[in-house]
Amino acid sequence: MTDTASYDVTVIGAGPAGLAAALEADRSGASVLLIEREAQLGGILKQCIHDGFGLVRFGEKLSGPEYAERFIARLPESGVTVSTLSFVSNIEHVGENFYLTLVTREGMRRVRSRSLVLATGCRERTSRQIGIHGRHCAGVLTAGRAQYYTNILGKLPTKRCVVLGSGDIGLIMARRLTLEGAKVVGVYEAKPTPSGLTRNISQCLTDFDIPLYTSKTVTRVFGNQRLSAVEISDVDEKMRPIAGTEEIIECDALILSVGLIPENELAESLGVPLDGRTKGAVVDEQNQSMLDGVFACGNALHVNDLVDYVSESGETAGRAAAVHAKEPDAKVRDLAPVNCDETLLYVVPQKLDRHAVEAKRTFYFRSARDMDNAVLTVTKGSTTLLKKKFAHLRPPEMERLTLSVDNDQLSGEEPILFHLEANANA
Repeated sequence: MTDTASYDVTVIGAGPAGLAAALEADRSGASVLLIEREAQLGGILKQCIHDGFGLVRFGEKLSGPEYAERFIARLPESGVTVSTLSFVSNIEHVGENFYLTLVTREGMRRVRSRSLVLATGCRERTSRQIGIHGRHCAGVLTAGRAQYYTNILGKLPTKRCVVLGSGDIGLIMARRLTLEGAKVVGVYEAKPTPSGLTRNISQCLTDFDIPLYTSKTVTRVFGNQRLSAVEISDVDEKMRPIAGTEEIIECDALILSVGLIPENELAESLGVPLDGRTKGAVVDEQNQSMLDGVFACGNALHVNDLVDYVSESGETAGRAAAVHAKEPDAKVRDLAPVNCDETLLYVVPQKLDRHAVEAKRTFYFRSARDMDNAVLTVTKGSTTLLKKKFAHLRPPEMERLTLSVDNDQLSGEEPILFHLEANANA
């Protein structure tokens, strides 16, 4: 094992969140190590060759690789040390330092860091995680894997497929496979409403005459070495298959777009508390977790719709991680809780620091159901901090909100509470 190298900030993951975090930490005066397990930087953006990225940040419609390159191109002029093909096998927390063991091309390395930024992204749920019965045969793959085969390897993974789940990557791949000459029989969604962004439903399905079926799911797969057919069943309001509704559809591939899960094995190994709603770390407004010195951002924190907000999240974490590493006196926190009721799926951050310098705080949230003319009310005990009206809210579409909260408004034990009401007057 090589000698221990020391950095102020170590960023794990070089997707859009990690790139933004590393550059911002460097800009804030910290020494930075950026670790990536793949050979190239950019994360999932490398295989997202469709456009639509960067509208918020750059005011342009960029492809995924183009968006990533806007950040990668800044690295040579920065002081960021980049380590690709590097895997973090262990992290130890000793005093105010973190010791990382890396497996690299050169062998084992040990790194000491004052702050950690977890930008590890998310992974796709598999067929076994959603209880599809049948043999484990070729042709059952996630939408991300199908995207990798098509866009990176140049291999068409199917000639006739069924897409299960209406998440955005599934919608995008339904269009992509159609453009490459494959037949997409349909997109099947167990929920009564689609899970993807409205614009993707329009641009990927409607524009290409690809049918969308709701309240239906795949209950069984058929095939020996290769998939030959799937069984589709209607589901009830609790998404349980309804007997007698089974339909067999011949296909050579089942493309799964059935949800994303933040990658937080490293956070769990450090004992970082996770939010049961987001599956990511519980954080304050600086994206610092409940373990001092550990920050989370991007899809490792909560699954985002827009890469622009992933980058924003990374910059917040990187900037705060640099301050934590270089200004020891700024480490003491006094945290006030932030909660939401059943009208929201979640709100991030889950804590606010009563010692924060900035009164302006940024929140991200999702409604629990479709709502028209909705009013968001943010309260602290009997005090109303905000009322804001939204014309339309949908669970698949994350909302961003900036709210000024003075530290004296955070006194007391009552949580800040987010509540939504549909068809209400602001």
